[in-house]
Amino acid sequence: MRKIKFSVSALAFALLLGGTSGFIAPKNPIKKDTKVAAVTTLEVDPAASTLGWSAKKVGGQHNGTVKISKGSLQVNGKKLVGGSFVMDMTSITDLDITNEEFNKKLTGHLKSDDFFSVEKNPTSTFKITKVAPISGAKAGDPNYTVTGDLTIKGITNPVTFPATVKTDGANAEATAKIEIDRIKYDIKFRSSMLGTAADKIIDDIFVMDVKLVAGKSKTAKL
Repeated sequence: MRKIKFSVSALAFALLLGGTSGFIAPKNPIKKDTKVAAVTTLEVDPAASTLGWSAKKVGGQHNGTVKISKGSLQVNGKKLVGGSFVMDMTSITDLDITNEEFNKKLTGHLKSDDFFSVEKNPTSTFKITKVAPISGAKAGDPNYTVTGDLTIKGITNPVTFPATVKTDGANAEATAKIEIDRIKYDIKFRSSMLGTAADKIIDDIFVMDVKLVAGKSKTAKL
């Protein structure tokens, strides 16, 4: 009896090791596919991209442009997942004042320490930190909620805004209107918070109208 028990035990042990002729050892567990979808970085075309600004004041408003010097949009297939861009603050212009002398005076003032301190801070930047698709967005309407860090005059604050994004994975176009509280960036000249005369008050909120075109030149036709 002891011999039989020993033989059965030995056979079972051999089966477990897969060493017995005619028997197949158990296969390794199936490994899960851990592939991560690739993110594509599309370089922004500064010549095709635009940034307009507008600021209201009592009795009127001013509007102009700032050049985008560089940037990128990150996409995963047809989804926006990240991005950033740099603004050349030395390029700031005004478009509504036709008198050359007054126009030059205003743009010079905007570049001064009262506003953007361009000599000390020649660039401003924006970097996306979070992207959330808007469920059920209609064609042409904002389809993402974007959050990111906006740096002006060396001061960084988070901003959140709706954006309209079109991408085919190789090209992308993103447009957005971003409302900015200038007080958060130490731009307090003639601010309502300072209690200045009503006819001199400039709104604390100004707007950036941004269009980023990235990828191939056909992006603008997406």
